[in-house]
Amino acid sequence: MKYFKLSEFDSPDFPNSGINMDKKFLLKIDTAREIAGVPFKITSGYRTKEQNEKVGGVIGSSHTKGHAADVHCNNSVSRFTIVNSLLKAGFNRIGIADTFIHVDDDPDKVTNVIWTY
Repeated sequence: MKYFKLSEFDSPDFPNSGINMDKKFLLKIDTAREIAGVPFKITSGYRTKEQNEKVGGVIGSSHTKGHAADVHCNNSVSRFTIVNSLLKAGFNRIGIADTFIHVDDDPDKVTNVIWTY
């Protein structure tokens, strides 16, 4: 990866767990970062089931499969830039919240969706 270290995707309760991230996902998010031209701060990547429960994640979360990340975002300009780059990189599952953007490529879930929190 050009823009990220695997450790940025670690579950807080499991050091070096970023290695559990799906390799194709990592390539796509790295491509999105290149397209965006702005840094992406990963606030949540891989999650253990315990960490997922602690943060209120849904059962079967894409984070626990290594197919998801949350990217910090706190204004509409950066939100547009990040979402646009994710779409151009080939992502088609995006969730938008006030302070982060969720992105995943979970093969077990419906595609071509954008939702809000």
